[in-house]
Amino acid sequence: LPIDNGGGEGKCLYIDSEGTFRPERLLSVAERYGLTGQDVLDNIAYARAYNTDHQMSLLMQASAMMAESRYALLIIDSATALYRTDYSGRGELSARQMHMARFLRYLLRLADEFGVAVIITNQVVAQVDGNPFCSDPKKPIGGNIMAHASTT
Repeated sequence: LPIDNGGGEGKCLYIDSEGTFRPERLLSVAERYGLTGQDVLDNIAYARAYNTDHQMSLLMQASAMMAESRYALLIIDSATALYRTDYSGRGELSARQMHMARFLRYLLRLADEFGVAVIITNQVVAQVDGNPFCSDPKKPIGGNIMAHASTT
């Protein structure tokens, strides 16, 4: 979107780890703002991540793309889904958190270096500790690593 329409006047890069990207949804949003659907889709670079190392590799490729063209937005949907499947149990917790920290640090670097807005989605898990005083039993995945790297 142009700046006068509330946009960032640049392209969008979308990294999808769960296979939930729906271009048809973007077409309805484009119509709402009076934009040509094909123009909107032409300004979105889409990549599907299949594991955490691939997700990191896609960020490195994103850096090269951002050096060549103006990107205003980077979306990672979901930042943590692949970490839940690639690393299991407490035995791999340290390795998972270190990999996730590197990933999030690289996202911050891209935001700083290219002035791109970064949106990440996360997953939640039910906290079933039986605490009757807990009003919301859902807890975000990623722990303190995710909490400290994320700002609103």
